[in-house]
Amino acid sequence: MMKSMPTLELQIKQQANALGFELVGIAPAAPADGFAQLQDWLDRGYAGEMSYMERQAEARRHPRSILSDVQSVVMVGMNYKPADEADQLLSPGFGRVARYARGTDYHEVLRRRLNQLLAYIQKLEPGARGRAVVDTAPLLERDFARRAGLGWFGKNTMILNKRLGSYFFLGALLLDIALPPDNAHEASHCGTCTACLDACPTSAFPAPGVLDSRLCISYLTIELRGRIDEELCSPMGDWVFGCDICQEVCPWNKKAPPGNEESLLSRPDLEALNCVELLGLSEEAFRDRFRGTALTRPKRSGLLRNAALVLGNQGDAAAIPALRRSLDDPDAVVREAAAWAIERIEEREKQNDPSRLRRLITQA
Repeated sequence: MMKSMPTLELQIKQQANALGFELVGIAPAAPADGFAQLQDWLDRGYAGEMSYMERQAEARRHPRSILSDVQSVVMVGMNYKPADEADQLLSPGFGRVARYARGTDYHEVLRRRLNQLLAYIQKLEPGARGRAVVDTAPLLERDFARRAGLGWFGKNTMILNKRLGSYFFLGALLLDIALPPDNAHEASHCGTCTACLDACPTSAFPAPGVLDSRLCISYLTIELRGRIDEELCSPMGDWVFGCDICQEVCPWNKKAPPGNEESLLSRPDLEALNCVELLGLSEEAFRDRFRGTALTRPKRSGLLRNAALVLGNQGDAAAIPALRRSLDDPDAVVREAAAWAIERIEEREKQNDPSRLRRLITQA
């Protein structure tokens, strides 16, 4: 007896798995479930200076703004959790980097794999049209991930999956062919847990499932251009790029398996950054150092600003000479952050070891 051919949707899912996507599901191309919530979020000013969210708001209502005749949305997830999840012990002068940014820029990795998936589908369905989306198009990806059965919205607004937790990237492949959809993930499995909300050092969650980006360390260190309000500088701690705190405390991430996509594995030189060295980078050196990674997003100005703030928060007077040199930086944002850091360190040293402070100021 001849075996029947697998259905098109099953072949797509099998190929997605073969391409390294641990999660894959299909959602119907209908208006985004969370569009009204997005509008309310924007009205409250929670987007901060991310003006593109406002400009693209209407386009996020329906995926046809990206592909006019879209009928199905194939949602995928790729695990990026590092294998070693032991508490990271930082050497003095080093800043923490969010886990997602410690390897190759995920946009390129996922987009390439999604285009390979599209090419595979087009062999099975000649004439099929599609569009790969990885953060860079106006699609409410989390809405469609939930609709495709990949997970539920955690109280920290991230998509959570029982097996993978939240350390996975989302990607979408919009298709002009109708595919049977998967069941949406209707249940939440957070229960009464509020670990993510309680752990946020800047109180960026005004309510469960609502993020005020203006207070989020990831927004402050990556998206915000210019100075960071002084009352938020200290709570940033030693995060020089992004933040993982609300994920680190999530019970669903404790037993999640590590990712095995080689291009997304942590590079030793990106697991933590030497903030004193960062302050010495020229524009050209910055581009060379971080080319092909997500760390170019805040530009030199933002990353060096963050480095100065980390040094100020750590309070090590050994950083004063580098910070004093940064008072002559061509970028006013860097100069202001360096001045704040110096003042903070000097106040601490005056209380602890005034003679050491005098020696370091002389060396600078």
